[in-house]
Parts: sequence; structure tokens; C-alpha cells
Amino acid sequence: MDIQNALTAFDALAQETRLQAIRLLVQAGPEGTSAGSLSDSLGIPHNTLSFHLNHLSNAGLVTSRKQGRSIIYSANFGVMRDLIGFLVSDCCSADTASMRLDKKSGCSVIELAGCC
Repeated sequence: MDIQNALTAFDALAQETRLQAIRLLVQAGPEGTSAGSLSDSLGIPHNTLSFHLNHLSNAGLVTSRKQGRSIIYSANFGVMRDLIGFLVSDCCSADTASMRLDKKSGCSVIELAGCC
């Protein structure tokens, strides 16, 4: 991830409603959740949610798909991994933090030395 993409993602996340929305989408996992469910969980009107999801989508943090009459939103875990990797690789020394792929699970693992 380059610095401009990271700045765009951080800008999108630097707002309370959008940060709450992305956290709910991460909890929902790859299958995502409907816009109506997000709106209810956040206690905000659908048009307000749409505005915030647009910001997250433009930053690449959220994807959407149509399912019947609903739109299902999901966190873009690849972009989130890249954003976290950007922080670890560019902002921390290798002896403080590192990111590696766990071959067994296929997941990225972040290791923070001296933090535990």
C-alpha cells in the first residue's frame, strides 16, 4: 500500500460513525451484513449510513453486493490487511513489530515485541 492509499483509508476511518460501521462489518466477517441491519445497529437513518458507507467504499475498505432486494456490505479484509501491514512495515522497526503469514491458517499474524 502506498502512502496516498493509506491516507485515504485513515481519512475515511477518522470519523466516529464510519469507524463504528467498519468495526461492525469486521465482526460480521466475510459474509457481511445488510445496510438495514447496519443502520439499525448504529441507530442512524439509511441515507446517513449510505453517506458514510460511500466514504468507506471509496477508500476501498468496504465492498457491497446486491442480494435480492438488499445490499450486503462487507469489510474488505485484503485492504485492511494491507493498511495494517503499511503501519507495521513503514512505521515500526522490525525488532518492535512484524507481520507474517501463518501457513497453517493462511492468516496474517502481527507480532508486537515487548508489548505483551
